[in-house]
Amino acid sequence: MIRVLLVDDAPIIRESLTQTIDEINEMIVVSGTAANGQKALEWLETHYVDLCVTDIRMPVMDGLALIEQISTRYPWMVCMVVSSYDDFEYAKQSIQLKALDYILKPVNPALLSSSMERAMNHINQERSRDAAAMLLRKLPHHRIWLERWLEHIRTLHTETLPLLIVETLELLESWVDNRYYLLNALSNAWLQTLIEELLADKIHLELDEGKDLGLGGKELDVPSIRSYFRLCAVRRLEEGAYRLITAMRGVRDQQTIKKIEMIKEYIALHFAEDINLQELSEVVEMNKSYMCTLFKQETGATVWNYIMGERMRKARSLLLETSDKVYEVAGQVGYEDVPYFSQIFKKYYGMSPLDYKKRMKS
Repeated sequence: MIRVLLVDDAPIIRESLTQTIDEINEMIVVSGTAANGQKALEWLETHYVDLCVTDIRMPVMDGLALIEQISTRYPWMVCMVVSSYDDFEYAKQSIQLKALDYILKPVNPALLSSSMERAMNHINQERSRDAAAMLLRKLPHHRIWLERWLEHIRTLHTETLPLLIVETLELLESWVDNRYYLLNALSNAWLQTLIEELLADKIHLELDEGKDLGLGGKELDVPSIRSYFRLCAVRRLEEGAYRLITAMRGVRDQQTIKKIEMIKEYIALHFAEDINLQELSEVVEMNKSYMCTLFKQETGATVWNYIMGERMRKARSLLLETSDKVYEVAGQVGYEDVPYFSQIFKKYYGMSPLDYKKRMKS
């Protein structure tokens, strides 16, 4: 999600531009507005954004001075100018300060939309480039981590994958050195490297940038920056990991895969219930013993362990994305015995529910 700070001394223009920008793309949102450059800098002391859209002539501090301050204090941010003045000198100074665009008022919505899309692409491309360079430098010294991922994918081993994802996130975080906004691009670069390694296994997969809707609101305050970008990276790594495992399964017998997917779909709908294996085998029209054997062969997990995994993944989501208490989460995923739920969760993720929540949100 690209967050925008809008700076203009006219309230009606701030309101109009906010509405226009919010309608361009669900992944571009106006996080805050300010009446001049000084107000904008004060707001930035407590909030995070990726892009500043500013007027030129404003009281107290003008747009050019603001852009200069932003480039010094917040080097990850980019800026655009929206101005009433068709002045070559202003435009020239904006370009010298590396503003991405100079748009004249009254603003043409189509022109603004095109400019905002280019800005979003520019931000993503720059971060992808930085992440790729970082991975190229770091990976030779951490090759063992990539090998662990490849082993999990090639053996369809999902039981310890969640813990591996958390450990990998912490490795990547140690690389970015507080530039948490790079975690998403770095996670994508990590997954792309895996895809290239798996070409020999006849795995052909394209992963998109992913969306982080629902993980954070329009505003992102400074204390929440690390937690937000970690959650985004975890989602990215999880989505990529399970798509890679699914692709690996896809090179196997399709009929077998179809039966396995039917079992998974049934479990996904009924994981919080007391699932009876005999009833499950009848649903998928298989002998119970053969079903259990086949499932273990294809997934690397027993049916019961897979059910537990579904429960734990749902529990993890509830812990991170809601304010529900541990006992409430336990009940929602099928455990009446809260201590037993905590014991299983710790076995699965390597830490208790409360410790996991604190570690991911601290």
